[in-house]
Amino acid sequence: MSSFQKSTIVRIRTGLARGWFRVVDQVAPHVAARIARDLWFTVPPQPEAAGLPAGGTPFSVESLGATVRGHVWGEGPVVYLVHGWGGRGSQLGSFVPPLVSRGYRVVVFDGPSHGDSDPGPSGPQRSHGVELGKALDAVFAKFGPAEAVVAHSLGAISTLLTLRFGWLSTKRLVLVAPMVAALPLFDQYQRILGFGHRTRRAFDRLLDDFVGVPMAEFDAIHQASHVDPVPTLVIHDRGDRQTPYAGAVRLVESLPDARLVSTEGLGHRSILKDPSVVRQAVDFLAGTDAREGAA
Repeated sequence: MSSFQKSTIVRIRTGLARGWFRVVDQVAPHVAARIARDLWFTVPPQPEAAGLPAGGTPFSVESLGATVRGHVWGEGPVVYLVHGWGGRGSQLGSFVPPLVSRGYRVVVFDGPSHGDSDPGPSGPQRSHGVELGKALDAVFAKFGPAEAVVAHSLGAISTLLTLRFGWLSTKRLVLVAPMVAALPLFDQYQRILGFGHRTRRAFDRLLDDFVGVPMAEFDAIHQASHVDPVPTLVIHDRGDRQTPYAGAVRLVESLPDARLVSTEGLGHRSILKDPSVVRQAVDFLAGTDAREGAA
């Protein structure tokens, strides 16, 4: 089950949940929809904090009334590292030393209700991709234009949202295990909880109202189609159980200047620590990857 189908559901027995939703779906679909929405936006248990590289300077910014915390290393053109749903900035710590050694300033932060940052407008232990994107916007306002962005999982759509709406500009993108399409995840979420069409219609409306962006548009391909194209490297494991590999293939096919690097056996999170993945991403950002070197 994908983390986007919500790891929080693991904490309740699926059979009991399905029974409850089937009953309430018939008598009070709006109640069922609110509970389903609240579960959906609950941040799952996060991985233990990985040690950040030495030498980072802590910082904080305000985003939508919440304090967002992070660290910055080095001097030079700025590279932003954006974590995904249920993650934290330190998961991308392996990218920091090689980027700093190449002369970049590297900025890592925790999104609202993630890591060391405070809850955002959604409340304690809740968040969504637009909040993450606006946190990126606040961090961007502090440190300035991006030379590049490296984004993982849900962070990919959040980054594309910031690019689409003019909050952020960048020269290059690296998307690692990107979440590409949300609607199939909602469909599977509905099947897992067992609610019917009336609850689903109310659920969809509640999602749109809660996030402020139509969830039908919460799609990386759709968002990218509204963004000025930049060279993009997509890195995805064929066996990723949380964000399907097929979505990465479709995303790359939709972009005019994109390349896909496929891995085996790294999954959704370990891919962030793989030396080969980190090296290829850094080489791409520095313009020294094999494809460009051969051009």
